[in-house]
Amino acid sequence: MPSRATELKAVNPLNKIPCLKLDDGTALYDSPVIAEYLDSLDPASRLIPGDGAARWQVLRQQALGDGILDAAFALVVESRRPEVQQSPSWNERWNSAIDRGLDVLEAEADSLAQQPSLAHIAYGCALGYLDFRLSHLAWRAKHPKTATWFETFSQRPSMAATQPEA
Repeated sequence: MPSRATELKAVNPLNKIPCLKLDDGTALYDSPVIAEYLDSLDPASRLIPGDGAARWQVLRQQALGDGILDAAFALVVESRRPEVQQSPSWNERWNSAIDRGLDVLEAEADSLAQQPSLAHIAYGCALGYLDFRLSHLAWRAKHPKTATWFETFSQRPSMAATQPEA
């Protein structure tokens, strides 16, 4: 049986996730492309509002979630370098970005819309990655509203079906 990495290389020349393989075999890669595809499936329940303040709020929140995830990924990559090559100042920068991002999310957690949006997906992915790769950060202790939101959101079938293997 081929490994997941081998399967990914077969459909995505960049060998990166996310990658969405459509029923016809076409592969879509990169989060913005996949989000646009998903948003086109049901015009009645859009992931990105078409215009106005709601659109910019969702896109800003999505950028925040992506930024938290980017900083978390950078921390993980840095931790895999030999210790003498790791940069304490970059680690501090990325940890601070995660903390500030989570503080903003915590302040807005009660006002997240009920209808899932691209922001919800970005937040769910970022928080799930923190749990998966950086559990020692214990983000829930300082961000209880965010933790409560994530516990509910992570029960969605789409989130449960895409949990990484331990």
